[in-house]
Amino acid sequence: MQTNFTAEQLKDPRISEADKILRRCVHCGFCTATCSTYVILGDERDSPRGRIYLMKDMFEKGADASPEVQHHVDRCLSCLSCMTTCPGGVDYMHLVDLARAHIEETGTRSFKDRAMRKLLALTVPYPDRFKRAVKLAPLGRPFLPLMRRFGFKELAAMIELAPRQLPPSATYSGAGAAATQSERRARVIMLAGCAQQVLRPEINDATIRLLARRGVDVVVSAGAGCCGALQHHMGKEQDALRFVKANVDAWTKEMAKGAVDAIVINASGCGTTVKDYGHMLKDDPEYAQRAAKISGLTVDVSEFATKYDLGPPVRWSSLRIAYHSACSLQHGQRVTDEPKALLKRAGYTVVDIGEAHICCGSAGTYNILQPDLARELRDRKIRNIRNAKPDVVAAGNIGCITQLAGGMDIPIAHTVELLDWAYGGPVPRGLENLATFVSDVPKPKAAMEDYIRA
Repeated sequence: MQTNFTAEQLKDPRISEADKILRRCVHCGFCTATCSTYVILGDERDSPRGRIYLMKDMFEKGADASPEVQHHVDRCLSCLSCMTTCPGGVDYMHLVDLARAHIEETGTRSFKDRAMRKLLALTVPYPDRFKRAVKLAPLGRPFLPLMRRFGFKELAAMIELAPRQLPPSATYSGAGAAATQSERRARVIMLAGCAQQVLRPEINDATIRLLARRGVDVVVSAGAGCCGALQHHMGKEQDALRFVKANVDAWTKEMAKGAVDAIVINASGCGTTVKDYGHMLKDDPEYAQRAAKISGLTVDVSEFATKYDLGPPVRWSSLRIAYHSACSLQHGQRVTDEPKALLKRAGYTVVDIGEAHICCGSAGTYNILQPDLARELRDRKIRNIRNAKPDVVAAGNIGCITQLAGGMDIPIAHTVELLDWAYGGPVPRGLENLATFVSDVPKPKAAMEDYIRA
């Protein structure tokens, strides 16, 4: 793609980066076939190629974000399916992030839109605040029809997504280390996350049990918090970087105490962002080197577990698991086969879901800020899940789990919860009715050495 930036414009790091990305686009349109919003809407401006033209025009003119650009960029899920498809390697992820920051700085939003975004930014990344908000959500349920009638559908969507009651508290919470009872074979840092701690704290518990059971010390660092993704994807760049730097500082201190084999993330939306810390802080002389090191150490829990010996499962089942590959995992991190391989190794029958590349509509806060599109995508995904006829759905991202659970009666759990169950952990919440289909693997009455001597 030919660009027309002036020499003066190219002195701006943001414009210089956008120029390099834009020049790789060859207008081929392969991205339109896999874009979740274009598949539904059929509007070129709601495809990656169309948005690229809109963003290019905005940047070249040096103009404030127009309502048109803002509207169509807001409707982008950042599912990054276009990047998996693109033959030219266009870095759409960073281009749309640059555009969102520009829109946040120069665009004009309604009071309702600004208030909703502010509310999300001030609650979701803070577990204590978010927990209080979730507790209050049931009070708003009787008023959902009125909210939609008077144009507050975003608030209605947020209340609908909230669980009707909070789950039990986590066994392992707060900063500290879960030390293995066996010989230590590795030491990892785990991101505890923010929304996940409130919505499904069992995911962190399952991760710690699964790893500690096989000789891995799991550390949750004091001072680490939200990964920054929520603010980052709303264009609130400085707010996002405060979270990013806090995590870099906290994990750097932890690494100074002893060798760390990996930084393990069990929410793939967070993982995509943490793996990008090196890029986000590349121009900061104080943080660039440390951020790059942290990004290099970061892995999804399925990546770490695949390369690590979990031993044989202690339970076996006949359950059919439909694996839902979160966009942030399959497109953002290019992790596709590892979760399914782990589930198969644990004794489950794994089936694929049709249109696996299409987003479920969660996408961070998208299912709140764009509830109509999110609902249509969710229903489309659920139809494909039902066609696979599974007993359970597995996913590696809390956003997807929350989004899909609200629209189907098929139970859903995090991949690591199902693995923990197979390797000796408790029945995942919501799967209690399926416990009869899981049995303990018989233990031999004699040790292998006895057979050898015989």
